[in-house]
Amino acid sequence: MRANTILILGARSDMARAIAHKFAAEGWHVQLAARRAASLQADCDDLRLRHGVDANAFEFDALKTETHSSFVSSLPLLPDVVVCCVGLLGEQERSEVDPAAAALVIRSNFEGPASILSAFAIPFAERRTGALVGISSVAGERGRASNYVYGSAKAGFTAFLSGLRNRLTRSGVSVITVVPGFVHTAMTQNMVLPPRLTAQPVEVAQAVFRAVRQKKDVIYVRRVWWAIMLAIRTVPEGVFKRMRL
Repeated sequence: MRANTILILGARSDMARAIAHKFAAEGWHVQLAARRAASLQADCDDLRLRHGVDANAFEFDALKTETHSSFVSSLPLLPDVVVCCVGLLGEQERSEVDPAAAALVIRSNFEGPASILSAFAIPFAERRTGALVGISSVAGERGRASNYVYGSAKAGFTAFLSGLRNRLTRSGVSVITVVPGFVHTAMTQNMVLPPRLTAQPVEVAQAVFRAVRQKKDVIYVRRVWWAIMLAIRTVPEGVFKRMRL
């Protein structure tokens, strides 16, 4: 019986690496994809040595959307699960005054991830099995002054995943939206984060593995974020616009 295979896009991030190790520990073969794929060879070697699975690296650029279809067709094996960890926090202040910086944040968090998952949706639907997983953000659930460019891109990605899930549900393909909340990563290392609300990358990995196995639709890595965002979404706009968030 063939072992399952997972493809992780944006494989250089802390969350991506944790997801790779979780699935590999469960016996899954791993495909890692990112720009400068040669730099992922050490990760592949570690996965092979530590877990005894196949692990390979592939060159992938989320922003080169014109290459996405050919990237999918070039893979030696269509994976059973694709996890898109592509993303860029950016700096809100810079995005407000630099259209190119804002465009990069939007393309990195919405256009690129939506494009590549759309490319995988076609063969997955034809095969009638598998899971497409997108890492979104609580920032996408309501626009806040502190990160609304990033948040608006994640809001678009969340809506895209919802629509893709609705489209593919009859084909047997799962589409899973992962909402991590705060996570201790290199991207957040200079931030002061509340411990109760902040997950470790390994928690994200465990949550993604469970979600794939249970064919979930939307998951919050720490359940407390579901209640927090429910409360934030219900604040009247007249009140919300005066809040400092």
